[in-house]
Amino acid sequence: MTTDHVLLHLCTPPERVSYELAGEIAPASLDEVGFVHLSTPEQVALPAQRLFGGRDDMQLLVLDPAALERAGVEVRWEPGVPGDPESMRFPHAYGAVPAAAVVDVVEYRPGPDGFGRPELP
Repeated sequence: MTTDHVLLHLCTPPERVSYELAGEIAPASLDEVGFVHLSTPEQVALPAQRLFGGRDDMQLLVLDPAALERAGVEVRWEPGVPGDPESMRFPHAYGAVPAAAVVDVVEYRPGPDGFGRPELP
């Protein structure tokens, strides 16, 4: 699998631990808005900077989209929040993401100018 064909979920280390214990990624957004926020490697810096600017302990859960499909989790590409580029569509998982879809966990640290495109294995 190449990094062009992965989706990312941005989280804190305690959130990652809670997901591992639960066996699924089911953050508060799933109950609040009905989906789990995801990003591509090209766009993850935008929500990271907006939501977690200044933090240096973030992690990226690298997800296999085919595993989401096999689990029956629908992924829709939808607009972000006001202020995001109008043409940008973010992947939203409409259902809990099974832990089996996580293929890697990557530390995500900002550089001198904030978050950028992550280095993925």
